Amino acid sequence: MKITLQQLQHSVGLTRVVIHSLDFSIYLAYADFGGDPLLVTEADGKPLRTHNITAMKQRLAAVPVPALFLRHQSAYDEMVGQPVRVGDNSLEVPLARDWGDFPEGQ
Repeated sequence: MKITLQQLQHSVGLTRVVIHSLDFSIYLAYADFGGDPLLVTEADGKPLRTHNITAMKQRLAAVPVPALFLRHQSAYDEMVGQPVRVGDNSLEVPLARDWGDFPEGQ
């Protein structure tokens, strides 16, 4: 399921947005309304995608979200020849709501 960034800006009931960190500096956003997460897309239906956290936070600046998280799934076990885990090995950390706005000169 998907939701456009424009729809997300006017949505009600949003509990959090999770930014997924993928390989090669690709970040995708998922909106959580308490059910299955919805992929956040551009108006044309393509996934909202950035190459750094700051850019994603700036794109989400107008979204009334109470909590923002970064999620990364590690491929470490696979890389060192360990068996596949039964559980999820995701690392999820809360992000500050500074939205990447820095004073000029920094």
